[in-house]
Amino acid sequence: MSRTDTLFEPVNLPKLSLKNRIVMAPMTRTYSPGNVPNDKVVDYYRRRAEGGTGLIITEGTCIDHPSASGYPNVPSFYGEEALAGWKKVVDAVHAAGGKIAPQLWHVGAIRRPGVTPGGDTPGYSPSGMAVPGKVVGHAMTQDDIGAVVAAFAKAAADAKRIGMDAIELHGAHGYLIDQFFWDGTNQRDDDYNGDLAARSRFALEIVRACRAAVGEDFPIIFRFSQWKQQNYDARLCETPEALADFLNPLAEAGVDIFHCSTRRFWEPEFEGSDLNLAGWTRKLTGKPAITVGSVGLNADFLPNDGTADFRSAEPASLDNLLDRLDANEFDLVAVGRALIANPDWANQVAAGQFDDLAAYEKDMLKELV
Repeated sequence: MSRTDTLFEPVNLPKLSLKNRIVMAPMTRTYSPGNVPNDKVVDYYRRRAEGGTGLIITEGTCIDHPSASGYPNVPSFYGEEALAGWKKVVDAVHAAGGKIAPQLWHVGAIRRPGVTPGGDTPGYSPSGMAVPGKVVGHAMTQDDIGAVVAAFAKAAADAKRIGMDAIELHGAHGYLIDQFFWDGTNQRDDDYNGDLAARSRFALEIVRACRAAVGEDFPIIFRFSQWKQQNYDARLCETPEALADFLNPLAEAGVDIFHCSTRRFWEPEFEGSDLNLAGWTRKLTGKPAITVGSVGLNADFLPNDGTADFRSAEPASLDNLLDRLDANEFDLVAVGRALIANPDWANQVAAGQFDDLAAYEKDMLKELV
């Protein structure tokens, strides 16, 4: 029996069956001119499916709202042309034996006017803030909130219609949904602010609307994080009890799988336990959990001291990951940089080609920018 067998066994989750436990993590690429996924995008995802990845979660795709996009050449998930492009991606991934889910995204106040699409539209957020205390955009009205909720639901329905296998809602990293969660950027004086339960109202409305749009049998994945790109040290929940109070309403609203974003999967989330964020999420909610964070590498994207970038990372042993997987700490493993560098990462791990894998990744990581 191979040490990696657990990673490559088929897994049957409620509403989603996969050939293995490897997930491609969503990674923004800005390679869709005109915000439409083209044949190069089709080939990019097809190669990862051919390389053995069980579930691909796409790069962030923008919903149909004027302020959803914050970066140029990010693919849209609305409009006839963009959805036709995504249908080609779906068909290619399925033909290669994989499954795929779009990550549905609204950047919130991260946006600056001038980014296409959206033109001069400012960033929308709960209080006009991307960082605590600094108003840079538009504070959302109740009508704005309703429009964004409806746009997420429309995108979810379109994902199901074109053959996607699930959707992922991007509720992490200081983007719009997370700007409502974060007390530093949510300074409203209505029912969308207060304790974390109140600040979760926006997300709960989105989940419920998406669930109504896709029906009961279509999987909804929800990505969340403690950290924010604006503040790596930010935390929504300081205790397991607080985390349970945060996550269980989302599960009850319709989330099937939680994607638990950390920068280093091996770090414990709370004192007194070795469980990481995905481990605690699975334990507290009973829902399947995806772990992520520097899988296959020995360093995260940007160390806390800011002295190095991801090109300094080296390939690392999977033993710690496999120990946790064997202990049922989490259900699925999302791979980011190692997989963007090497589309055959999964097949090479399955074949035990670790020397070739390390050499390939070391060369490719130095080239990535």
